[in-house]
Amino acid sequence: MLAAAGLYAGAQNALAGGGSFITFPALLLAGLDPVGANITSTIALFPSQITSALAGRRLVGDVGPVSFGRMFAISIAGGVAGALLLLYTPPDFFARLVPWLILFATVVYAWGSFRRKPLHAGKGLAAPAVMTMQGGIAIYGGYFGGGIGFLMLAALVIAGQQARTATATKNALAMAMNASAVAIFAFSHHVNWAAALALGLGGIAGGLSGSWLMHVLPERALRGFVVAVGIVLTVWMFWRQYA
Repeated sequence: MLAAAGLYAGAQNALAGGGSFITFPALLLAGLDPVGANITSTIALFPSQITSALAGRRLVGDVGPVSFGRMFAISIAGGVAGALLLLYTPPDFFARLVPWLILFATVVYAWGSFRRKPLHAGKGLAAPAVMTMQGGIAIYGGYFGGGIGFLMLAALVIAGQQARTATATKNALAMAMNASAVAIFAFSHHVNWAAALALGLGGIAGGLSGSWLMHVLPERALRGFVVAVGIVLTVWMFWRQYA
């Protein structure tokens, strides 16, 4: 089941994003607790993030007055902070928080999927604002990460990057924050390595197939499906936690 979920999530990430909306509930159904599911999902999907970052490395650029190197360092530091925050969060508290995190991620994903895309970059922001914004996104990314791609893409465009550059930069920065989180999570007893391996192998196969399906399936329908999964998952998690 987990390999199949990874296969779909890998293809989904290649086509439209939102693979964690598939892997997280699959891990919950497999019997993992919310903290373990979140950590295992992050580790399992990391290889595909490396591939995406490397594929677009030539398009990566500075973010307004802030160099890419500084943004990369902020992303690593934020990822570490978010990962440590998750590990030191009491499991019961995180379980109560998960429905709200999924609701937030679903709203962000829906907004990023169906809003009117800007044709031009924003006018730019001052360096402290850019770094503060990226730091907050990186902490959230290390802690939970749902909808992180759309949050970062919107922030980079507002900060002054063109869409193609913002997409490549977003992939590289997401890889950085998750690399730091994975380095910490790898030593956690919450990781289910068998599940991570099944998801990871399925995700690699899904990523490869997604490059072909990209030319066949309508992206808008795929994004709509992810939003629908997010809504169902939100309702289920609220019912599970508070009913």
